[in-house]
Amino acid sequence: MSILILAEHDNKSLKPATLNTVTAATQIDADVHVLVVGFECQAVADAACNIAGVSKVLMADNAVYEHQLAENVSKLIVDVASGYSHILAPATTTGKNTLPRVAALLNVAQLSDVIKVESADTFVRPIYAGNAIATVKSTDSVKVITVRITGFDAAASEGGSAECEAVTQVIESDRSRFVKEQLAVSDRPELTSASVIVSGGRGMGNGENFALLEGVADKLGAAIGASRAAVDAGFVPNDFQVGQTGKTVAPDLYIAVGISGAIQHLAGMKGSKVIVAINKDEEAPIFQVADYGLVADLFDAVPELESSL
Repeated sequence: MSILILAEHDNKSLKPATLNTVTAATQIDADVHVLVVGFECQAVADAACNIAGVSKVLMADNAVYEHQLAENVSKLIVDVASGYSHILAPATTTGKNTLPRVAALLNVAQLSDVIKVESADTFVRPIYAGNAIATVKSTDSVKVITVRITGFDAAASEGGSAECEAVTQVIESDRSRFVKEQLAVSDRPELTSASVIVSGGRGMGNGENFALLEGVADKLGAAIGASRAAVDAGFVPNDFQVGQTGKTVAPDLYIAVGISGAIQHLAGMKGSKVIVAINKDEEAPIFQVADYGLVADLFDAVPELESSL
């Protein structure tokens, strides 16, 4: 029984989400392989070879895979999937885009957002926006799984000595093509991997007021996030969004400013180790999950917090 993991990367470096997925895989079986699909991605493959717990790295390096289009990658995975009992990927945008196609091509069900491994065929995943936890047993011959990375510790990025094997198959779909990408450039840590996050909600009032959070974030080395309400109101871009329809995060410290705590938002951040809430409404649901709560006007509290840091 071997496990295949689709690596998360940008053709230059391996993303931390892959390390959490390796941990999940090793709880299923010891024979873990990582598939690196990209273009001029040797550095990524080398990094994958160094991960503790990985026994083999497969590298598909071709211009066709530069942008990792799901239509191409999913068919490649199926092409190399023979002999694997489990196919895993982080529950990121890339993983969620690719693995459902893999499951459909293999005619099996997908297990999404797995947070715990009970056995090789039994897994735990949240449902109803995290308000209930389901234990699911799969009888499919191949288990296709996306892993919620906040549910697993990261594997050690050093200490492994996996062999690297080239994958020569080149698969290009005629149903899709890459047009362009627009990337948000920021000097701050990436939201999904930040150890500290400061998020604002509808209570911020407008986009200009998000500048209040920047001083605190700068002093803490934090990423800035937002609730869906703030994103829908146009205060900040949607790549800031934390929640059920945004990004799932689990930092060491999560500071929620002016966020009421709607169930969709809590689903994306309640795995945080320490949650601090600032809200002038003492009945706000966010206080039910917060480790520390401050009932105060954020426009007074945030400047005081910044000056105290």
